[in-house]
Amino acid sequence: MDRLVNTVRPYAWGSVTALPELLGTEPTGEPQAEMWMGAHPGAPSRIDRGAGPVSLADVIAADPEAELGEAAVDAFGPRLPFLLKLLAAGSPLSLQVHPDRAQAETGYAAEERRGVPLDAPHRNYKDPHHKPELLCALTPFEGLCGFRHPAEAADLLAGLDVDALKPYVDILRAAPEADALREVLTALLGTDRAALADSVDRAAAAAAQRGAEDGPHAPAYAAYAALAHHYPGDPGVLAAMLLHHVTLQPGEALFLGAGIPHAYLNGLGVELMANSDNVLRCGLTPKHIDVPELLRVVRFTPGDPGILRPEETDGEEIYDTPADEFRLSRYALAPGAAPRPLDARTPQVLLCTAGTVLVAAELPSTEGELRLTPGQSAFVPAGEHVTVSGEGTLFRATVVA
Repeated sequence: MDRLVNTVRPYAWGSVTALPELLGTEPTGEPQAEMWMGAHPGAPSRIDRGAGPVSLADVIAADPEAELGEAAVDAFGPRLPFLLKLLAAGSPLSLQVHPDRAQAETGYAAEERRGVPLDAPHRNYKDPHHKPELLCALTPFEGLCGFRHPAEAADLLAGLDVDALKPYVDILRAAPEADALREVLTALLGTDRAALADSVDRAAAAAAQRGAEDGPHAPAYAAYAALAHHYPGDPGVLAAMLLHHVTLQPGEALFLGAGIPHAYLNGLGVELMANSDNVLRCGLTPKHIDVPELLRVVRFTPGDPGILRPEETDGEEIYDTPADEFRLSRYALAPGAAPRPLDARTPQVLLCTAGTVLVAAELPSTEGELRLTPGQSAFVPAGEHVTVSGEGTLFRATVVA
């Protein structure tokens, strides 16, 4: 097992204080948005096996089966198929969707044939992989996730009493659900931004007023008004009103499958995803928006956002999702309890988020132990038997066995 040295990404939307408070470090005054734990080529973790720090990605590439196990390599290739993050949102991220596996493979191949550089700002597909993801809240965490039923979205827009929004309200109330959502989103993203700016501003002002009142949609209206504060005149503010506003409590999670529009607004959480960079943006961003490709990927299916709560099995609290590339679970470790053995069949990344956790080799032939405090993490190769104990909270990321 190896202690991980991880990179913090300073994206502009990141919180200035949330990660330093968890890690017990002094804020730098700059945003600290994400800490990556894994072998993503963009910011791989580093380990030291006695010869100095090396990239975990390079270690895995040198002997994939030894690090990942034969089953994981057969299923996902010679790469760690997941990426674990601490995500600290101080302001809203872009409204976005991720493709499914077939869409990613087709889109990536098409852009490769056209010779679109991987770092081109208009490139949609950075790799041929899908990107399901799971976000588990460590603090109260606000986000947008999945389409409301059109009738509910129509009532929300109508409540703003903005004349320019009435045609969208009529569409949402008249057309079949999927057609209504597609037509309104297409209209919002296909209209010249300058032409919509006044409507966005009026809707934002009305949302701020409704958000300050005592009504059933007040938290959602306040969230949409906050979006407009960060992205004035952005049509994505109106597109966001088609989505559920969700506040997760600590320990609750959201699973975001292919084609589900979503945006994180604020809060600190543990995020686990398939190891991919494929994102198509819908708004709340100055970056490229490919509307035709976006509309091909989005799933216009309304429904409940589906807040996940873990199910406990032998002391391991498991967040069940359809993803094969990853599985997230949590241990609440109590002092004096017997050390808990972890399944050794798969590669795993262990992250402490509270207290102190001791990760110890279970077999005498692999002596060693690691003490993890909040924000510290470890990589355990497939086949290495370890136990965990202490007093604290430990998240475990691995693949589906």
